[in-house]
Amino acid sequence: MLTLILMRHAKSSWDSPTLSDHDRPLNNRGRASAQALGDWLRSKSYAPDQALVSSAHRTQETYTRLNLTSDVTHTKDLYHAGSDVMLSVLKTATGSCVLVLGHNPGIAEFAERIVKIRPSHPRFMDYPTGATLVVTFGAPNWSAVTWNSGTPIDFVVPRTLISDT
Repeated sequence: MLTLILMRHAKSSWDSPTLSDHDRPLNNRGRASAQALGDWLRSKSYAPDQALVSSAHRTQETYTRLNLTSDVTHTKDLYHAGSDVMLSVLKTATGSCVLVLGHNPGIAEFAERIVKIRPSHPRFMDYPTGATLVVTFGAPNWSAVTWNSGTPIDFVVPRTLISDT
C-alpha cells in the first residue's frame, strides 16, 4: 500500500514587495500552521519516508517547520505546477509514504483528480494554505498510480488545529 500526503504550503508573507514570488517566506501565521501540521502528522502516525517539495522558499520553509525526518528533494518542477506535472513528479517517487508539498491552483486540482471520492470537508475544493490530504493507493509502485485511484483517509486545514489561524 502506498500513501500520499498532499500538502499546500502554509500562509506566506506579502510584506516585501521587492521579493519575487518564488522567494516569499512564510508569515507568522504560516509558521505556526506548519508546526501544527507537523504535530498533526506525527499524532496520526503519518510518517513520510520521502518528500517532494517545490523549490519556492515558502514550501521549503513549510517543510522545515514540519520537523520531519524524511528524505527530501526540492524541485522546481513543482513550483506552480499543474496537476499533470505533479502526477509526473509523483510517479518518480520511491518511498512508500510520500509527502508532496506544492502550490495552488495545481495542488487543489491534483487533489480533486487523484481521489475516487472527494472528502466531505467543506474546504477540500478550495484547498486553502496548509490544506493536507492523506490518500492511499493499492498500486504496486508510484508509476502505476492513475487519476481517480486514491482512497482519501484524512483531510485537515490548519484553522482546525490552532485557533488563531
